Amino acid sequence: MRKSIGFDVPPPSKECTDKNCPFHGTLSVRGQLIDGTVVSDRATRSVVVRREYFKYVPKYERYEKRRSKLHAHNPDCITAKTGDRVSVAECRPLSKTKSFVVIQVL
Repeated sequence: MRKSIGFDVPPPSKECTDKNCPFHGTLSVRGQLIDGTVVSDRATRSVVVRREYFKYVPKYERYEKRRSKLHAHNPDCITAKTGDRVSVAECRPLSKTKSFVVIQVL
C-alpha cells in the first residue's frame, strides 16, 4: 500500500514493513523539507545528515557558511548510505534526537 505523503517526491520502488515509514507506515510528515549529506549510517534505521547554509552577518554585510547535523529515521525501503545526498522531512519526535525522516535519495 503506497500513499501520498504531501510532498512532490517519487515513492520508493521497494516495499517495507516499517511502521515509521511515511510511504508504507503510519508516520505523517509536515513542516520543513531539508536537503543534506549523510555523514553516518552506523545506527540501525538512523542516519546523521549534515546540512550547509549561509548566515548573513550585518556588521560586515556579508554571508558566512555554517553547517549543522540532524538525526533522521532511515526507512527500510530507502536505505540511504554514507555520502548520499538526501532530502529529509520533519515529522513527530521519534526519539530524543530524531524528528526527521528520509524521504528521498537525490
